Amino acid sequence: MVLKKEDLLSEASVSVNPVNAEEAEGLLANGAVVLDVREPAEFEMGHLPGAVNVPRGVLEFRVGDHPALTDNTASILLYCKNGGRSTLAAHTLKRMGFDQVKMLVGGFDGWSGDVHKVEIDPSVYR
Repeated sequence: MVLKKEDLLSEASVSVNPVNAEEAEGLLANGAVVLDVREPAEFEMGHLPGAVNVPRGVLEFRVGDHPALTDNTASILLYCKNGGRSTLAAHTLKRMGFDQVKMLVGGFDGWSGDVHKVEIDPSVYR
């Protein structure tokens, strides 16, 4: 049987702890690790304050050696563009022993705008 992305997302969503933007702001204020699992080019165009970029495609390989992924008891807020990659990433981190993983509902698309602060890499010409 071949699994489709919908199957994988459905399976992963059972173990994900979703939070909305307001709850995410509380996590930021309390020092949560903010993990952006988008690709580097997406990250450079704008990201949540203090976010660390670890693309979904290399997440499993970075656990344990990336400073943001050495403490499995740390509070972690994950996000991507709109929720798909971060759902899979949250599921993976939970399977790898991280207990305090939350996922931003709607991802960066649901965060960005006039209400929530966005950081932009200063080297990106706009």
